[in-house]
Amino acid sequence: MGRAGARSASALLLLLLVLLRAERPRGAELTFELPDSARQCFHEDVEQGARFSLDYQVITGGHYDVDCYVEDPLGNTIYRETKKQYDSFTHRAEVKGVYQFCFSNEFSTFSHKTIYFDFQVGDEPPILPDMGNRVTALTQMESACVTIHEALKTVIDSQTHYRLREAQDRARAEDLNSRVSYWSVGETVALFVVSFSQVLLLKSFFTEKRAGPRAPHS
Repeated sequence: MGRAGARSASALLLLLLVLLRAERPRGAELTFELPDSARQCFHEDVEQGARFSLDYQVITGGHYDVDCYVEDPLGNTIYRETKKQYDSFTHRAEVKGVYQFCFSNEFSTFSHKTIYFDFQVGDEPPILPDMGNRVTALTQMESACVTIHEALKTVIDSQTHYRLREAQDRARAEDLNSRVSYWSVGETVALFVVSFSQVLLLKSFFTEKRAGPRAPHS
């Protein structure tokens, strides 16, 4: 019983070490505000042949849309979309250099946007050594490592998705609350104005009009 527990603890420790050593592709994840009639660009150095991906979503602002484009180091546009709420783009770099991806809100004159993006560079390395070149089947421990790793990636993606949905719903709720508050204030003011006007009108009905003294006839 003791030996079985020790082997289970050692296997669990090995599994945790393997998962911790698993690297993620290089990249950046950011949420930023884009003012109206503005454009914001970001730059990333990419090696030739490296794979990169861009995921973005408009969280708040206007009709939840934004223009996005990606340019290679030679200035060629490899991706362009207009008025998109969210989208994903994957590309393998044909030229080494600095790639530029920009978000534009220049078509909007009064509403600013809050935008989230995730930019990843490189292929994800295998979590096990020589995993791609193996001809034998994976052991039970290695299969468990791969399964848990894939499950953790799914959990991370789901958490990101729900976090963005929560931020979007909260912004909509706050905007609706402010509109309802302003509408309530307007209705209150209108009610007081109408009530005061009715009081003055009714008062005018019951007020006697006294005629002035007539001049004597000659």
